[in-house]
Amino acid sequence: MIRKLSSGEFRLYSRKKNPKTGKRRNLGTFKSRIAAEKHERAVQFFKHGG
Repeated sequence: MIRKLSSGEFRLYSRKKNPKTGKRRNLGTFKSRIAAEKHERAVQFFKHGG
């Protein structure tokens, strides 16, 4: 899940909320949306036994 920050950067969040904090885990901040999307695919790949 990618959100745009007020600074113009994009942050990648985990899809599920953390049961302890009730918030999503920050998986990295990127200058461009394309970079964030690329990393999101990599995260999904490693989650499913990369």
